[in-house]
Amino acid sequence: MKQIENIFSTTPTLTQTKSCPNPKISIIVDTREKQSLITANLIQQKANIKHELLEIGDYLINETIVERKTFPDFISSIIDKRLTSQLKEMKKYPKQLLILESFHYEYAKFNIHENAIRGMLLSIATDFQIPIIYTENEEDTANFLILLAKRYEKSKTQNTIRQTKTLKTPKEQKQFILEGFPGIGPVAAKNLLEEFKSLENIFKTTEKEFKEIKILNEDKIKRFFSLLKD
Repeated sequence: MKQIENIFSTTPTLTQTKSCPNPKISIIVDTREKQSLITANLIQQKANIKHELLEIGDYLINETIVERKTFPDFISSIIDKRLTSQLKEMKKYPKQLLILESFHYEYAKFNIHENAIRGMLLSIATDFQIPIIYTENEEDTANFLILLAKRYEKSKTQNTIRQTKTLKTPKEQKQFILEGFPGIGPVAAKNLLEEFKSLENIFKTTEKEFKEIKILNEDKIKRFFSLLKD
């Protein structure tokens, strides 16, 4: 693993000359993960990160909520049934991702039957339909988070219909209007229309109701309602 630099040092280092790998799409880091080695790796790579208190998951990238677990934590969360509750909560977001860090298959070392572990992995993939990413360590996890943010940046303009000259259907016209708001991309616009059915219903919705559906993060919700009120 690479040595983590002293981020508080005033001496310039090679990594301080790096450009941000994900300048447009922030990696939202739960405030409880501030002191983690993953955060240190993200800072070392000059990633665009923000700290917010997340009620669900450890990281939020665009519309994907990410829960990260080490193998021991994964086992303990199976035993105390915490994992099932967390997976259900994650489904409130449009997209979900479970990262299993330092995963290994020495089942005998843990006080749980090996089929219980296999069964949970199958349940995550089939019942909850949540993708699982296996990472080697904290640095590897940070690299996956950055890559996910970069993928969103690449697809941000590819899927939008705001550059389309002719909008053929009412649904496309509604999506076009929503994508004009800061922070609302094509995926969020489609999900909002599916949830509320019409622009009128969206514009009548309260900030509290917006927070409950988990389509936009708190910062985007504030900007959305700020524009509606001005």
